Amino acid sequence: MKYYFLFITILFSFQIPTQKKTLHDFTATTIDGKEFDFSTLKGKKVLIVNTASECSLAPQLKKLQELYEEYGGDDFEIIAFPCNDFGKQEPGNNEEIYEVCTKKYEITFQMMEKITIKGEDCHPVYKWLTSSEENGTLEAKVTWNFQKFLVDENGQVVDALSPISSPMSNRILEWLME
Repeated sequence: MKYYFLFITILFSFQIPTQKKTLHDFTATTIDGKEFDFSTLKGKKVLIVNTASECSLAPQLKKLQELYEEYGGDDFEIIAFPCNDFGKQEPGNNEEIYEVCTKKYEITFQMMEKITIKGEDCHPVYKWLTSSEENGTLEAKVTWNFQKFLVDENGQVVDALSPISSPMSNRILEWLME
């Protein structure tokens, strides 16, 4: 009997590590108000970027579209989250943002509703992307519009690239070829 209690005591003294979330555990709202389940991206590499159509880096939207046209589809997706947190460079509502992005930049990749990245109202996907405690991999503060996050086929964050990194950078292209 005492061995039974010893066994139980030892068993419960080991903490089972909690499994970290993956991108596939989240949902978000698209720019047109529909729920988007990130589990539909299982098996795909995903580039997530916070955008601002009035930012001096907004021409990256054209480069993102080029990247999407070349690599998007069965193995790769781009998800854009419009955000007004940096320099107030995305002041419009979802409809206005969509209009600019589709007409001026001819965007066809997935756009989400306008979100907040900074502070207490930080969107759950961005809390996860930026916190190693949440994602189990990477600590990465978003510094400006157009910061890019690379997420692998299993929904794990693998890298964060600075806002000035081109969507056609060697790092992104090499990652897509891995």
